[in-house]
Amino acid sequence: MDYSKWLTREEIDVLKAKGVDLELSITNLEDFNRGAAGNTPPVIPEGVPDIDGDTVLDLRGSTAFSITAEERENFAQKFPHAAGYLVSPPGTDVSRVELEQAGTALLPYFSYGFLNGGSATSYGDRKKNKGFNEDLFALYEKEFTRLADASRGKPKGVTPGFLQPDGDAGPSYMELKLRSLLMLMKKYTALTGKEAHNIPFFQMTSVGNNNEVQDALSSYRDSPWLKPLAASMGLSPWEGFSAVQPLVTAYTHSSKGDKKDIFRPFITIPGGHGQCFRVLKETWQNLYDRGIRFISLGNIDNIGYTLDPVELALLALKGAAAGFDESYKTAVDIKGGILVIDDADRMNCVDLGVGISFEEAAALEASGKKILFNCGSGLFSLEWLLDNIDRIIQDLPLRFSDQNKDAGLYSQAEQVTWEVIGMINKPLIFAVDKYDRFLAAKILLENMMTSGCKLDDPAFPADRAKGGIRHTAENLHRGLKDILIRKYGLKLQNNRWIPVESEGQ
Repeated sequence: MDYSKWLTREEIDVLKAKGVDLELSITNLEDFNRGAAGNTPPVIPEGVPDIDGDTVLDLRGSTAFSITAEERENFAQKFPHAAGYLVSPPGTDVSRVELEQAGTALLPYFSYGFLNGGSATSYGDRKKNKGFNEDLFALYEKEFTRLADASRGKPKGVTPGFLQPDGDAGPSYMELKLRSLLMLMKKYTALTGKEAHNIPFFQMTSVGNNNEVQDALSSYRDSPWLKPLAASMGLSPWEGFSAVQPLVTAYTHSSKGDKKDIFRPFITIPGGHGQCFRVLKETWQNLYDRGIRFISLGNIDNIGYTLDPVELALLALKGAAAGFDESYKTAVDIKGGILVIDDADRMNCVDLGVGISFEEAAALEASGKKILFNCGSGLFSLEWLLDNIDRIIQDLPLRFSDQNKDAGLYSQAEQVTWEVIGMINKPLIFAVDKYDRFLAAKILLENMMTSGCKLDDPAFPADRAKGGIRHTAENLHRGLKDILIRKYGLKLQNNRWIPVESEGQ
């Protein structure tokens, strides 16, 4: 490909040295300018779905679920050991306890995945954080500056997943993810009495951060959050596989004209998490060949993203292609997707500000509809995914969105992972408690709120109305404390979170 129309020889050398996929970057640019990309018709939301007990299942308080005799029979043929935990008579509802045990028994067929290609650029962006809530930013500014400086340029996955009560850094997002897998295996051996094994993880990194991520993984072999727990079961701290996403360039902002150019000064970014289907295709095939039949996929920055064995059991029992976590939208849900019924009467996920405008989403809420917000985590039948992977790679939309950040006004091209929902016939939707399943920090202020920073300070914004900033912060912090104990096996001792297996428990 001839890049000289867009770049000088010196610029080509600079971008190649940064690890940019020039062919992909220029192809995106030229396809946009000739109308062949970036013009996917927007999803037209006709409404939002309700919990119906069939496609949309309420996991917040339901104690039993309807499973047909045929579904139970098919499940028993494929996974007889797991089916042995379904003790209720055929034709009756299956209890949550049975599903929890059956899903835990399925762990030898499961691999856990996270999207780890992002850097902490938007996360610590001063303009973006201040724009979220100026009063809260003013309260946090000193700590924010220290934490943003420490995170700048790093892979987000290796930055602190939460802050200790004294403000010190806790374990990284990635350490927490790996610890959750060890906790699941501890649960599996206690239930089945069978020998422990590592639950394999997979991840998509990027050219820009893969070396740092791999260095961090190497250091985690000796992590106090992982090594003692793994050793107690005779396991390695982790077993995993990585695939590297290429970087692309940013493009000029739409205010500069209908035709785009490469943005200068250069900004190099991943092309959206939706590229995972192309990047991880070979990894998924290798996992399938090893006997894996189910995978989960989620964002590295969501502490609430762990495997729920109940969901795994429901997916396997119903023979569904995929299932996705959705929670009711709150005030801090400003980046991500919402679940809609589109004009083709299909379930679909559209990204706020990209697939649907903030004004359109507000209009839906104003009409009295309760919006389900995508938690950025899903379960897939690996067989279905591999059978459909080429179609997904080809048809997943490429969208261009304008950005206004510290680096200036520019646009970026990205594919959104969760638009795959619109490509699945009757996906399962799990309606979940946000404060249990979606503790995501798209910006640093969210991490600080979730960690409970200065909640007792009189200067903390006083809005306690449902959905207000203080009400949301209190719920986020409550959710964090609960899942650190229940999902990650931590305990609060001497005002610090430590592993339960630590001395002095």
